[in-house]
Amino acid sequence: MDTTPPSPAAEVVSLLEEDGDAAWERIIADPRPRPRLEAFLKSAVAEGSSKPQNDHLFT
Repeated sequence: MDTTPPSPAAEVVSLLEEDGDAAWERIIADPRPRPRLEAFLKSAVAEGSSKPQNDHLFT
């Protein structure tokens, strides 16, 4: 019998398999702060839009 706790990623996969959209709604509604995500989003917005670096693949 394996007594090690599941990894956080395994827990998320398990939730999504069981609940589908309801699980995502709970994750999105979670009020905990996400400083790394917020910093990334601010950085991305500050950078502005640009052409994809691999745009030569689409010509």
